[in-house]
Amino acid sequence: MSWVTWASVPILIFGLWLYTSHLSKSFPTLQGKRILLLIAHPDDEAMFFAPTLLALTRPALGNHVKILCLSSGDADGLGEVRKKELVNSALQLGLGAPQDIHIVEDKNFPDSMTVTWHPRLISNLLTSAFAPKMASVSSKEAPQATIDAIITFDAHGISSHPNHKSLHNGAHAFLKALMHRHSGWECPIKLYTLTTTSIFRKYLSLVDAPATLVGSVISKKELGSFPTPLLFVSSPIGYRTAQKAMTTAHESQMRWFRWGWITFSRYMILNDLKKEKTL
Repeated sequence: MSWVTWASVPILIFGLWLYTSHLSKSFPTLQGKRILLLIAHPDDEAMFFAPTLLALTRPALGNHVKILCLSSGDADGLGEVRKKELVNSALQLGLGAPQDIHIVEDKNFPDSMTVTWHPRLISNLLTSAFAPKMASVSSKEAPQATIDAIITFDAHGISSHPNHKSLHNGAHAFLKALMHRHSGWECPIKLYTLTTTSIFRKYLSLVDAPATLVGSVISKKELGSFPTPLLFVSSPIGYRTAQKAMTTAHESQMRWFRWGWITFSRYMILNDLKKEKTL
């Protein structure tokens, strides 16, 4: 191959990147919603959900996005450091104020690769935070909540981390409890989960965008104020912002393997989320 052919490769890739980023903005999205990003550890927001945060916090959409993190990531004794890192990262990724980032310190939710958090305990926590009037609302009234949507991991947790998978089960338990005694009413909170892919696709970075786009186009769609699927592809500037959220905010976590993640992981550039049935 000639040098001209080789030189054209990065230009074509960059062009594909700009095109897919622009195309993803034509997909239906959430607007004017109160949205909770439910994560397990500080750095989950940057390593897995950066494209989602960068997209949904755009002022033009009118969303109010909050983060609830169920541990301080204190497995190595760095909990206090990591809490500050999460706040710094979230602000870089578009959240409006430190008050929108909440971190739980609870022995029931240890940062551990071997512990599964109990869904009922997660449900109780979410109830007290976002549906405090649950017990007092009559069965003849619509259930009430202070958020409109939860975004979290799917049943596989992207990396199969038991803490990640626990959030999926806990969110379902919360919504089931919210709708108890309210059959016939629509659930006031929609649950969106981040799609787990094969390990091969996980490290394809931007190269996985065409397959993800096609999958979103041919999937069963639902429009309206809570559309599904949701697709977010960051621009090169957005991707750089996500990388900086890791390298400058989560400095304590930057081991050699995380450099590989922020360079090659598809989740640093694109997120595809699906709305799950909750009953």
